Amino acid sequence: MSYSFQTKLLHNRHKVDSQTGAVSVPIQHASTFHQFDVDQFGKYDYGRSANPTREALEDTIAHLEEGTRGFAFSSGMAAISTAFLLLSQGDHVLISEDVYGGTYRMVSEVLSRYGIQYTFVDMTNLDLVESEIQPNTKVLYVETPSNPLLKVTDIEAVAKLAKSIGAWTFVDNTFLTPALQKPLLLGADLVLHSATKFLSGHSDVVAGLAVAKDEEIANKLGFLQNSFGAVLGVQDAWLVLRGLKTLHVRLEQSVKTATKIASFLEKHPQVKKVYYPGLVSHEGCNLQHRQAKSAGAVLSFELENEEALRSFVSKVQIPVFAVSLGAVESILSFPAKMSHAAMPENERAKRGISNALLRLSVGLENEQDLIDDFERALDDTTVISANVNGRVYHGNLR
Repeated sequence: MSYSFQTKLLHNRHKVDSQTGAVSVPIQHASTFHQFDVDQFGKYDYGRSANPTREALEDTIAHLEEGTRGFAFSSGMAAISTAFLLLSQGDHVLISEDVYGGTYRMVSEVLSRYGIQYTFVDMTNLDLVESEIQPNTKVLYVETPSNPLLKVTDIEAVAKLAKSIGAWTFVDNTFLTPALQKPLLLGADLVLHSATKFLSGHSDVVAGLAVAKDEEIANKLGFLQNSFGAVLGVQDAWLVLRGLKTLHVRLEQSVKTATKIASFLEKHPQVKKVYYPGLVSHEGCNLQHRQAKSAGAVLSFELENEEALRSFVSKVQIPVFAVSLGAVESILSFPAKMSHAAMPENERAKRGISNALLRLSVGLENEQDLIDDFERALDDTTVISANVNGRVYHGNLR
C-alpha cells in the first residue's frame, strides 16, 4: 500500500522493532561488534562504519526523500563538507550566491586550499548560470529557497543543465524538507539537510543528513562518510527520528503562520521589504509553487537601517534572538552577524544582505500573538531619522 508523506513519517520499516515489538527505535550504544566468523564479518563491525540506530535514521530520510541511500552526519556542515569531498583538485563548482555563510566559508577558505575552483552565481538566472560554466565544472550547488534572501531556483532546469555537461546537482533542502520539496524527483543527484533545523525541530540536537539519488553517488559518499568519520551519534540520531514524527504537523502550522506574518509585514510602513516566496510580490512565487508544496516557514524582512533593527530587536518579546531556525519556538536572526558573519561585509553587500535585514523562522506560537508582538515592536521602533548641521535626531518611523 502506498501512503501519503504524513503517514510515512510514522509508518515505515522502522515503526516497530522486529525483535521486541518496541514502537521506538532502540538506541544501540555499542562502538564495536563481536564477529562470529574469522573470514566473514557481520553487517556491523565498528560504530563509525555502521550503527543500527543511525542506520534507521539514514533509511528513513532516504525513504522520505525518495532516494537510494541516506547518510547521517554530526552536523549540517559535516554533511555539506563531506559532499564537497566528492570533488577533486582542479574541479570547479558553481554555487548559489547568497548561500549559507558556513557553506561560503567552506568553499572560499577550505576547498580553495586544495585546488578546487568555485564561482558564486545568481542561480535564479539560468542564462547567467550557463555563462559561468567552465570545462572543469563538476557540481552545481543550489540552495532554494536561499538563505537569507529566499531566492527561488528552478531545480529541474539547473539539473538538466548540469546533466548536459556531465556534472552533479547538489541541493540544500534545509528550509523546506521533503515534506514540502523533493529535489531528487526534480533531477538533483544529492540532497542535503541541516537536520538541526526543521527535521528535528526542537533546538536540542545538531545533525546533518544527505540522500543520494543513485548507487554511484551513494557508494562514493558512503566511502567518504566512513573515511572522514564525521558520523552522527546514536542519541542524536534517535532525537532526529523522534522529531521527524511530528514534521508534518509542525510545518503545517508554521507555514500557515509565516504566510500571515509575511503579509502583515509587507503592509507595515516600518518594513522596507519582505522576502518570502509565498507572497505574490515575490518574483519566485510561481516557480516556488510549481516545484514545492508551499513557501515554507522562513522569511526575511528589511527595516530602514541598522538602528531600526537594533530598536526592533530590543522590543520584540516572543521570538528568541538566536542562531538557527526550524524549531518549535520562533527564532529571529541577524544574518549579518549570525548566519553570514563568515561572509565579508563587501560580499554581503553585493548580495543584498544588509545590516538592516532580519530572518524569521516561524514556530508554533499563536499567530495573532506573534503579529501583535511584532506590531508593538515595530510601532515603537526608533531610528536615526535625520542629521542636520551635524546634529542627530531620533524619532519614531511613523
